[in-house]
Amino acid sequence: MTILSERPAQARPAAAGLTPGRTGQRRTGHRRPVTARPWTRDLTGAALWLLLLWVTALWVSDHGVGDLTTVSGALTSTGRITGLISSALLLVQVFLMARVPVIEQAWGQDALTRGHRVIGFTSFTLMLAHLLLIWLGYAAGSALGLWGTLWDLVVNSPGMILAVAGTAALVMVVLTSLQATRARLRYESWHLIHLYGYLGAGLALPHQLWTGSSFLNSTASTVTWWGLYAVAAGSVILWRVALPLWRSLRAPIRVLSVRQDAPNITTVTVGGAGVSRLTVRSGQFFQWRFLDGPGWTRAHPISLSAAPDGRTLRMTAAVVGDGTARLAALTPGTRALIEGPYGRLHAGVRSRRKVLLMGSGIGITPLRALLEDLPADPGDLTVIHRVHDRHTAVLGDEMANLARQRGATHLVIDGPRARGRASWLPTQAEHLSDAEALRQLVPTIAEHDVYLCGSPGWVTAARSAALACGVPAAHIHGERFSL
Repeated sequence: MTILSERPAQARPAAAGLTPGRTGQRRTGHRRPVTARPWTRDLTGAALWLLLLWVTALWVSDHGVGDLTTVSGALTSTGRITGLISSALLLVQVFLMARVPVIEQAWGQDALTRGHRVIGFTSFTLMLAHLLLIWLGYAAGSALGLWGTLWDLVVNSPGMILAVAGTAALVMVVLTSLQATRARLRYESWHLIHLYGYLGAGLALPHQLWTGSSFLNSTASTVTWWGLYAVAAGSVILWRVALPLWRSLRAPIRVLSVRQDAPNITTVTVGGAGVSRLTVRSGQFFQWRFLDGPGWTRAHPISLSAAPDGRTLRMTAAVVGDGTARLAALTPGTRALIEGPYGRLHAGVRSRRKVLLMGSGIGITPLRALLEDLPADPGDLTVIHRVHDRHTAVLGDEMANLARQRGATHLVIDGPRARGRASWLPTQAEHLSDAEALRQLVPTIAEHDVYLCGSPGWVTAARSAALACGVPAAHIHGERFSL
């Protein structure tokens, strides 16, 4: 393991007396950035559980418990409650990924994506249970038999054919979300298939409102379910469609320059009147679409790799699919459409004077932007740059120069990854535990805010090491780079 430690002989002075937790953002618009209050996470978590309790209460009020006295009734009633909770979770899942600013800033896309995954698989499992239990319950009380009942339900019940199509769409989404399947798909293919989740949720609506007694038997039920669908659909339309279109079309954002940093690394700089109206922080990312030909409709999440200056935005991306491969062929003047900014990997979540920026591979890009303008005195910032080969490190020279200018400690940890265990370390440091190595590199690590960015496995290992070194979870801010 090679460690390069750099401290400048004369560091650029930083703002004296900086209060930890203040934003290091360069304002690029007149609007104040959306920042969630500390209690927003607790409030949204409580709202989820209250929603599930309310849905259960509606089921109980609709004779849900009373119907458990017979075999047919027990199966059907249990099928109803699993279906109701599955539907509620599906709508919560849609809402969480609508990128509502307050929710997004409270949790960050990394946490929201993981929550989306857990809630999604839970909802899907309950949906399958709902289908099976309703089928068996109806069959137990019918003379048509098992398969006759299935045919009757699908063909003769209003909205059921649409519900079957919606279920098929959700099955496709879930199967392609499994890690083994997802690893075999191009990002563009996975993203396109994943959008069918919206179609699946939409196709289930007629079935629920036409045949579901739990939706129709009381005013409270009707208001609840119509309200949930309206909030979910309205959030997607407003925050995922209308607002991004307005931001992109009100003033143009165009490519200014394209730089090939390595065979698989491209840096693109954009500018224009649209940039000056954005409120964005170093460390955040956008969903980018470039109007350069076929395939422009598919968005790609790419972080800023330089601090925004009010005139330009710069991104650096590795080739992970056709969309990112096309970045190298962009020409100046190409129009860009954006969604964002997103992410909590910014100075606004900082709460301590000392900060450790810890990135691996292409994950160093948002940390490079943070290093450029994160408020700090000389000695407050430490950078750990984990690379396979320090001579081909992404933005390696820029990181070294910025560290000298900012008076930051810059550590480059190079070499192939450790074998035999999940670790953030290279093979040369296999004899050390992850926490022991981190403590040797940053002896006062427990006094730092820690910013992490890299592949999911690497970030998980680095986070575990920071926790083991005594850094509270609230002071660890991570972003995982994956599909």
